[in-house]
Amino acid sequence: MLEIKKLTVEAQNKIILNNLDLNIENGEIRVLMGPNGTGKSTICKVLMHHPDYNIINGNIKYDDKDINNFTPTEMGRLGFFLLGQNPTEIEGITNAELLRSIIGERTGKKVDIFAFQKKLTEICAMVGLPKEFMHRDVNFNMSGGEKKKNELLYLFMLEPKFIILDEIDSGLDVDAIKIVGELLKKYYDMYHPTILIVTHHGDILKYFTDYQVSVLESGKIIKTGDKELVKDIEINGFRSNAIGGNLDNE
Repeated sequence: MLEIKKLTVEAQNKIILNNLDLNIENGEIRVLMGPNGTGKSTICKVLMHHPDYNIINGNIKYDDKDINNFTPTEMGRLGFFLLGQNPTEIEGITNAELLRSIIGERTGKKVDIFAFQKKLTEICAMVGLPKEFMHRDVNFNMSGGEKKKNELLYLFMLEPKFIILDEIDSGLDVDAIKIVGELLKKYYDMYHPTILIVTHHGDILKYFTDYQVSVLESGKIIKTGDKELVKDIEINGFRSNAIGGNLDNE
């Protein structure tokens, strides 16, 4: 279980999250929505301990373990995995090289190259990438759609248990959203991870049947509901009358 209590975060001398509380059960799908600049992506970056974001107050626990001062590497070892809207390009390092390095570092064991290549080939086919992509530099000179598939390749190879999707649907057309949504649903059905989804609309959500939605405003959660809340927001926007007159903090 992820527990965030009274979290206040600043970046560039500006408070972005303000006394935020958020609890996510293991295996739950939680959606974060809200206008631009309310702190949705900040939560993702803080969970992965991006160095530009400073925790001023509050506490973050995962499975009763205090993770306030963890490094990004330690978060990876815990099973956290971030898929963002603009994946990092790494020229000179291939997908196979990076994946072998990550798996070896995480397990502390020498990677069985034959089993590794077999799994990587199978997953390339699953996500719709030619097997030659295992020898491509990480996200380098790839189209937007190829980068998203490449990130999903890492997802299935590393098998994380806490997935953070930071506007992964941004810039994708209908066909690409369908591919990404179906693969994420397949991964959820296979491994039942916890998923935190940041999105501005409900297109990617139609591939999941059961999830909770939290709305952010001014760096804190003002309301939590189910998929009906998403419908209200899509019809009426984020005006206060669209999400209820009396907004209860979570």
